[in-house]
Amino acid sequence: MNLEQARTNMVEQQIRTWEVLDPDVLDLLYAVPREEFVPPQHRALAFSDLQIPLGEQQKMWEPKMEARVLQALAVHKTDRVLEVGTGSGYLTALLAHRAAQVVSVEIDPRLAAFGRANLERHGVDNVILEAGDAARGWPAKAPYQVIVLGGSTPLLPRAFLEQLDAGGRLFAVVGEPPAMSARLLTCTAPGACRATDLFETVLAPLVNCERPPRFRF
Repeated sequence: MNLEQARTNMVEQQIRTWEVLDPDVLDLLYAVPREEFVPPQHRALAFSDLQIPLGEQQKMWEPKMEARVLQALAVHKTDRVLEVGTGSGYLTALLAHRAAQVVSVEIDPRLAAFGRANLERHGVDNVILEAGDAARGWPAKAPYQVIVLGGSTPLLPRAFLEQLDAGGRLFAVVGEPPAMSARLLTCTAPGACRATDLFETVLAPLVNCERPPRFRF
């Protein structure tokens, strides 16, 4: 495989056509080698327009989704970011290149080790990796200027809005199959946000995500 040609094809054919035109985001896709963050057995799929399995139900997002979300969040060099779900560490690395600090929390010990190894190999040094369950928030390092949920959640816990700084941005895939919305929330006042639905997708839920009460007979 010609890696550089495959990377260029990914950017030009998948990502630009999905309205990702921020030059800083596009440059990052060349600077951070995606193929080195995927599991070795799936390396040939690194630039494909699909979710790559990481084990259990966890998957890497499609490249176009990673780029679109990074563009929508407009991460600044002064931002502290909370990432719920480290996964392979690839999105973590992209966020870290744009932020002051990324706090990334992973509940799966195997994935936490995989993501840590990938980030250390690439010298990403402004990431705090935490082991734990952040499906309903992570107050230890709050407030955050940016929050990204790596898995879906049927309901968005109130705690995330309370941990978001004024003017902060939050990305989450909200809902249940087959109707899930990729949603950007912008904090307009303490605990209050304006929501914009960016696109529809289907994403595996976070472990222990908040769910609506079920009716019982």
